[in-house]
Amino acid sequence: MKYFIIYPSLMKGIMKKRNLLSVLLIGCFMLISCSKELDIQTNFPFTLEIMPVPSKVISGEIVEIPCHIKREGFYQATEYSIRYFQHEGLGSLMLQVDKPLKPNKQYKIPLDSFKLYYRPKSKESHKFQIWVSDQFGNEKTAEFDFN
Repeated sequence: MKYFIIYPSLMKGIMKKRNLLSVLLIGCFMLISCSKELDIQTNFPFTLEIMPVPSKVISGEIVEIPCHIKREGFYQATEYSIRYFQHEGLGSLMLQVDKPLKPNKQYKIPLDSFKLYYRPKSKESHKFQIWVSDQFGNEKTAEFDFN
């Protein structure tokens, strides 16, 4: 019978090679699982804050409606737009004085803080709703009711 004798120095060399091979394999698996693309969040929810407005309006008098878009996060390329629909009454809604908005048409909002102007053209009650949205599908709505 022949016996194989493994010398301690030879055993240490085999263990070092095995450990090195294990480290290399683990490193390869880690590199394969990594993605080279950065995950940048662009879609942030927001709230629409509207300052109090008078409940009664006079025909022909302009009512100022201060609004602010409060973002939960910031992505510079986010664009907001507004549209509106009037349910009752006759009047015009404006982003700038003397430039009335058309119902159900999207208009770009230039800044996070903006003012709407409403000019009633009749003495009856006025009801309209606005929708503020971004290009990611987030949308907030507000309803106004003037007597």
